[in-house]
Amino acid sequence: MAKKQPTKENTAPYIRYLGWLTRPFPDFDFFFIKSVRMRAAELLELKPGDRVIDAGCGSGGSFPFLVTEIGDAGEIAGIEISPESTASARRRIEKNGWLNVSVLESPAEDAVLTGTFDGLLMFAAPDVFASETAWKNLTPYLTGNARVAFFGAKLTHHWLGVVLNPVLRMMYKLSFSTTPGPDYEPWAIVEKYTGAVEIEEYFFGLMFLASRRVRLVR
Repeated sequence: MAKKQPTKENTAPYIRYLGWLTRPFPDFDFFFIKSVRMRAAELLELKPGDRVIDAGCGSGGSFPFLVTEIGDAGEIAGIEISPESTASARRRIEKNGWLNVSVLESPAEDAVLTGTFDGLLMFAAPDVFASETAWKNLTPYLTGNARVAFFGAKLTHHWLGVVLNPVLRMMYKLSFSTTPGPDYEPWAIVEKYTGAVEIEEYFFGLMFLASRRVRLVR
């Protein structure tokens, strides 16, 4: 089976529009999501000097919070399939002078890394955390004591959020063509290999943050 090569078509439509608007602002991020990124970084329980994978890193919005956790001695390996998002992430790295952060332009399913890592973050990357192929490719790089954290959207049964389920389904059509549609439990693939994850819900259950110490079933 031929590898899926990064192309312009690997950039979701909404990413392309957002990238064009925010190009002059390398550190742009939505204000309401920053606290969730910080929480995700905390859930990885990283220490100074640790190495962490940020799969589906986008424009690098989580980098500042990961850098805070690992310090100058640690390392962040970003993986991003979109050429536009990869370029934005590299501009952010350059602007902030991070010498221990890099981004590999590649599908997560095919990404080749060096060494082992103490954490895996998949923030707003359903095409990664809901992909069994991506999961099987990335987890061999994790140490036996690593933690995984991932954030995304989900369908909800909450009475204040259920009316927005159709909107969420429509928004997913602006994502990658390979992105699985929204689900009530989009963490199922990860749980298959790690056991039950811990879930924190946001925005009336329409978004979630999951975490788990990895106990891999090889």
